Amino acid sequence: MPGCEHFRGHTGDLCSSHLRQWKQAREAGLGKAAFLLNAEQLRPADPTGQQICRICPQRPASDIGRSLCRRHKYSWLYRMKTHGADADFDRWLSDQHPYPGCGQCQVTVCGDLAKSPLGLCAGHESRYRSAECPGNAQLTGRAGNQFSDPDEHSVVTYADQRQFRLWCSQVDPIPRANQFNLRGLRPLLRAEFQWGLFAHTQGQHSHWGPGWLQNLVNFCRRRDLNSLTELDLTECTPFSRLIAREILNGLRLVYFGPEDTRDAGFIETDHFGVRFPKCGSYFDLTMVSQRWLRNMLWDHLAASMRSPNCPRSAGVFANLRRACAELSAFLRLEAPEGGEDPTQLSEEHMLRFVTDQRHRASHGLASLSMKKADGTPFATTPASRRLIFNHVRRLLRDAMDSGESDRIGLDRGFIIAAPSGGAAVHRTRAPFSDEVARALADETNLQQLADSYDPQDQGIRDIWETIIVTGRRANEAIGLRWDCLGRHGDLPMLWHDQTKVGNYDQAIRIPEHLYHRLRQRQRKTLDHFVARHGRPPTDKERQAMALFPTRSRNPNGQKSLSYTWFRLGFKQWIAELNLGTCVPHQARHTLATTLLRHGASLTHIRRYLGQVSDRMAEHYTHVAVSEIEDVLHHVWVAGPAAPNPGELLSGNTSAMDREQALALAIDLSRRSTPAEGGFCTFQPVVNGDACPWNLDCHNCDKFVLSGADLLYWRRKREQWRSIAERAPDDATADYLHQVFEPTNRAIDGLEKALAGLKVVP
Repeated sequence: MPGCEHFRGHTGDLCSSHLRQWKQAREAGLGKAAFLLNAEQLRPADPTGQQICRICPQRPASDIGRSLCRRHKYSWLYRMKTHGADADFDRWLSDQHPYPGCGQCQVTVCGDLAKSPLGLCAGHESRYRSAECPGNAQLTGRAGNQFSDPDEHSVVTYADQRQFRLWCSQVDPIPRANQFNLRGLRPLLRAEFQWGLFAHTQGQHSHWGPGWLQNLVNFCRRRDLNSLTELDLTECTPFSRLIAREILNGLRLVYFGPEDTRDAGFIETDHFGVRFPKCGSYFDLTMVSQRWLRNMLWDHLAASMRSPNCPRSAGVFANLRRACAELSAFLRLEAPEGGEDPTQLSEEHMLRFVTDQRHRASHGLASLSMKKADGTPFATTPASRRLIFNHVRRLLRDAMDSGESDRIGLDRGFIIAAPSGGAAVHRTRAPFSDEVARALADETNLQQLADSYDPQDQGIRDIWETIIVTGRRANEAIGLRWDCLGRHGDLPMLWHDQTKVGNYDQAIRIPEHLYHRLRQRQRKTLDHFVARHGRPPTDKERQAMALFPTRSRNPNGQKSLSYTWFRLGFKQWIAELNLGTCVPHQARHTLATTLLRHGASLTHIRRYLGQVSDRMAEHYTHVAVSEIEDVLHHVWVAGPAAPNPGELLSGNTSAMDREQALALAIDLSRRSTPAEGGFCTFQPVVNGDACPWNLDCHNCDKFVLSGADLLYWRRKREQWRSIAERAPDDATADYLHQVFEPTNRAIDGLEKALAGLKVVP
């Protein structure tokens, strides 16, 4: 709220007073922007510190509005009582003189002035009475009179002064709005909190409530910790634990150098300038108990991060750690001295490890080291066994090549015996069947997805429709930025990042209905920002906003929804529709298959889908290739030199089953031979004789076009039209168009024949 002098609370961006008013206004249907426009600006009700009397610099103010201590407050009240309307505050103020105070509050963590000769500020004096007066400190004589001069030694008595002093040293500070009291902490611990507060403000961060942080500070002070590294996180409250863990994660980079982390059993990726997506810097290696093996793993990871081919994600590191953890657990059980001495290991130990892993994978037994979040071990599978073998072999071979194995005395036979796990089995997802595709694009089902699994309207349906229509990867659709839409030449375009292959700011054309749906999502995202902040975003904020922002720890709307959130809703939706096993990535395969069926080449598909190579694109088109073999070659039309170019010669535009398609393929193969851009049907040439027209196929009436050659002839047509457009005069252009007209008619006939073609599976 602009102009409001109150402090905001632990959560949200409003003070407690405006938060209560906003909840009432929201229930009445008022928007946040309208509420902030009409809300009343509030004067400060909770000052950031103790106010001092305007007359007595050593006494706290009791009358906050006039800034008067208790003695001058009652003096002014007496003045008003005796003089009535004639009482002049300024004249009275000029006649007053300061009085001595009672010193500082005796509480160790308090910096306020004492309220009375008891030696406590107003807040701690109230707490002292609530604690039933430990030590029974009391004021005697005229000490309680606000007009008396303080005399600490004569007016305060104690039943147990030591107990009173102990209470003063242990009591917590009085909470102050937007203040953190670090008094009473050890110097190093205080510096750690100060540094942690600064580091937390850098970049995108969550909101730390003042009370949460003060609770952590009080907890550390009561235990008299020298450093935050001595803190037992299990004893903290949940919010304090999160704050402490974040500060400790940053402190490790300060307290440990790279070599220090090697000795301590972990590695910090930030030491190497690397931060993997959605991962922290800390990478624990203590599950590898043998020092020599852990050091070998650390050196390998460090070398990977220093190399130009640093991994893009933490998956490689996690696999190496898992492989070493399995080997470490086995050696700890089966090797001499738990495998701590590498000189005692031989080929026999590696062979036994290999046998054990194969046995576990064959029978689905529990892993030796890897456990789930609930403590139960993972099952060993052929895939995990392959992963373990490959990474153990990779690590040991690198150590042998670098000479590290010779330095520590590791037997060469132990290394050589580590087998290869073999290449990974890449199983491609099949495209959606026609029945499943219709169900996943049905309007009723899509509305059910939005209503049942996205009650807050965060955009799960919009994400799914974007994946269906564009074939983008799920994370590419989820991670769209707010300004991803645009029109260029009156064509709707979608701009996105293909981070997997390193292509950024890529644009593809999208249909109008998807364009309007994403436009509507833009308005919803913008409205949500306005509803949260009470103002529209600036140009800089709008450029950084996500189209599908998460509502968790995302005040500026820059962080997108997670794939886990989308996958969970999608999985439950599929289960409710009873469609079997379906994953979002199959939509990508379905689109690739459809593109290939309609004449697109693998190169076009690769560039449209953002694939690394044509070989990768082939994984998406295995169904379509078989369909082309069965169908496209069966449709023949007359060539450009025929009397009726484009006339359907074989095949039909009605549905055919695979037996009919096979019979037709055999018949056509007997009556033709392949030629450039089509087939030759001149029977002597088909039988193997030489062509009497010197292979001038495109000007021969025996030449026919097939459906498989449609893309070739489309490119030819574009080439001819380009030549005609560059003609020097209109007469030449007209002549070229007349020459190319038969070919154009043949292409049109082929397109017409293929337009109604369907295949019955």
